[in-house]
Amino acid sequence: MLKIGIIGFGRMGRLYAEEFVKNPLWELAYICDTCTEVRKAAADIAPAAVFTDNEDLLFDDPDVQAVGLFALADSRPAQLYKALKTGKHVLAEKPLADNVRTEWELAEAVKQSNLTVAVNMFNRNAWYHQTIIDFIRSGEIGELAIIRIAHMTPGHMPQEGHGPEGPCFHDCGMHYVDVARWYAGSDFDTYHAQGVRMWSYDDPWWIQAHGTFKNGVVFDITQGFVYGHMAEKQTHNCYVDIIGTKGIARMTHDFKTATVEMHGVTQTIVKTDGFKDKKVDIMIDVFARSILAGRNLGYPTVEDSVIASDMAWKMFDDAVKNGAPCIGSPDDMEEILRRRRTMKQGYGLPLWEVINGAGKNPS
Repeated sequence: MLKIGIIGFGRMGRLYAEEFVKNPLWELAYICDTCTEVRKAAADIAPAAVFTDNEDLLFDDPDVQAVGLFALADSRPAQLYKALKTGKHVLAEKPLADNVRTEWELAEAVKQSNLTVAVNMFNRNAWYHQTIIDFIRSGEIGELAIIRIAHMTPGHMPQEGHGPEGPCFHDCGMHYVDVARWYAGSDFDTYHAQGVRMWSYDDPWWIQAHGTFKNGVVFDITQGFVYGHMAEKQTHNCYVDIIGTKGIARMTHDFKTATVEMHGVTQTIVKTDGFKDKKVDIMIDVFARSILAGRNLGYPTVEDSVIASDMAWKMFDDAVKNGAPCIGSPDDMEEILRRRRTMKQGYGLPLWEVINGAGKNPS
């Protein structure tokens, strides 16, 4: 078994802890969080772990082979440098820092090490994306031409935390920037973005970006946590739509199951299977097997994460530059926030609901 200590027991830290306990390749030795109540909640999941608010206990323990960095982005640079200094492999949430310059510096430091450092760009672990990419590579849709991605839910609101991660097009949208680049198999070339300052908030909370890759493939990405917050029955609109010169492939999901429809020149295939939310179980298994093998067996890299972060910030800045109109009022936003503080089920509910066991987060 590989011994790991994790830092941060928020929503994602909790998901990781649950999976580390289940996976026979891992021993969860430490859980570090600055909040006493959170550490008490962690004891229910991993009673054999050491619970602490002192992260140096993890780094100073020579038996700990890996660390999980699941607190906020502004804490990760110092923790990652400690891990590199003490020779520990790293699994981190994204982004690696609260600014792109620091992220690129971290990427260079990781490159100079011989350690396994993975970043949870979870879509790369999704069966439905992998299925579509295999279909594209088979030639069934002809030449890849257009990538369309949307992720719109009544999710995470301003003032609900995640400040160091940035506004939602960066915090969440960088996942879909990464997916588009992965599908294209090329780096970004041109882009243009338009945003809306929903509820007259300071930052655009909905952005649509479009442009081209260096290989000529065209993309559009739409992301926003603005999709019917006050609806009696909340819903969402999430899809991938891949268009080739001869055929198409697409995916939709309801946060429980995902459906892939592929219409090729010789095959028409429809597959439905579990969505699996953040795919943490797959991530930690690939991470463990890569450490044991001494090579990357399929985990998302630091460079993948930093490129996605960098481009998401650039697209966000472009949306601001192009003038994001204000729609709605601060009173509308406060009404939504009041509702979310009392919701028992919803999209991306605040952390306190999750820790108390009341909230269920489909997004």
